[in-house]
Amino acid sequence: MSNKRRKHSAAFKAKVALAAIKNEETTAQLAQRFNVHPTMISAWKKALLEGAGDIFDNNQKSKKQTEAKIDELHRQIGQLKVENDFLSRKLGF
Repeated sequence: MSNKRRKHSAAFKAKVALAAIKNEETTAQLAQRFNVHPTMISAWKKALLEGAGDIFDNNQKSKKQTEAKIDELHRQIGQLKVENDFLSRKLGF
């Protein structure tokens, strides 16, 4: 039988990556303790180190993205309202 892929939560990945960063145990020991492949631990550790700067910068980016999304949705609402008014006049409602 084939092994089913396990999906690990973000919290679990962070926990394992932080343990790897602490360097209190080897990757092989961590792999055995958490029952994951050593390659996964290395990948999660690398991802954590590369994305650590975004944790502090994420709030500013998300505000800008949210504002841009709201502006786009308001534009779409206006467009749909114009189209709805036009169609209701053409159909005589």
